[in-house]
Amino acid sequence: MLTIDAAHAFVLEISQVKNAAGLADLLQEVCACIGCSWFALSHHIDFLAASGKGVRVHNYPEDWALWFDERRLGLSDPVHRESQRSMAGFLWHERIHRETARPGDELILTEARRHDIGDGLTIPAHLAGEPFGSVSFAWKPGRAASPAALLFARMIGGPAFEAAQLIANPGLARVGPRLTDRQRECLIWTAKGNPIWRVARKLDISSDTVREHLRNARLRYGVHGGIPLTVRALRGGDINFSDIAQF
Repeated sequence: MLTIDAAHAFVLEISQVKNAAGLADLLQEVCACIGCSWFALSHHIDFLAASGKGVRVHNYPEDWALWFDERRLGLSDPVHRESQRSMAGFLWHERIHRETARPGDELILTEARRHDIGDGLTIPAHLAGEPFGSVSFAWKPGRAASPAALLFARMIGGPAFEAAQLIANPGLARVGPRLTDRQRECLIWTAKGNPIWRVARKLDISSDTVREHLRNARLRYGVHGGIPLTVRALRGGDINFSDIAQF
């Protein structure tokens, strides 16, 4: 049954998984629950060019995965492209249309069907400072993904992707360096595009003091430059997008 309780049970198990094999087993159980055959949790990158980077856990046929990777489709696959425009997830048959297809899309979809991959659904997984990612579930040709399966997958996709990232990068589980209140204020105002002198005026401190706070913030995160500092602070939770958007 595709109930909230069942989804919560999967999320609890996913939060306790220790390795990629265990996560794959749980995603296979999700497939059985929603009635599909395939799953793919992946960053949208060229895995041949970026060996060792990104996360990917899937049970697609190996021949399909090889065909996909050899053509560098991680960035241009039509399902991946559509997920980069979505936040809530979607059914493939509702969003992947011939009218909006790019040259080569029909070949990709035809080759997928040749490997027994038909309709499906995708849950986007977007995190500041990271490549786009997604969690997809797919059915064999002749069966359609359902709205009920999409709702169920929405409750599982985010926790599953986060678990995969923690498995691949255990350091993410450790609490990152936290900025002081003044360091945070200086970062927020500079991230909004303000020059040092204007930040100093707004905070009623000297320009040298602003520079010192930003230097210490960079040291805490081990980065060089304002953009990497902003990205790391977003990922670490010291600031969020609403902080930067508020004027």
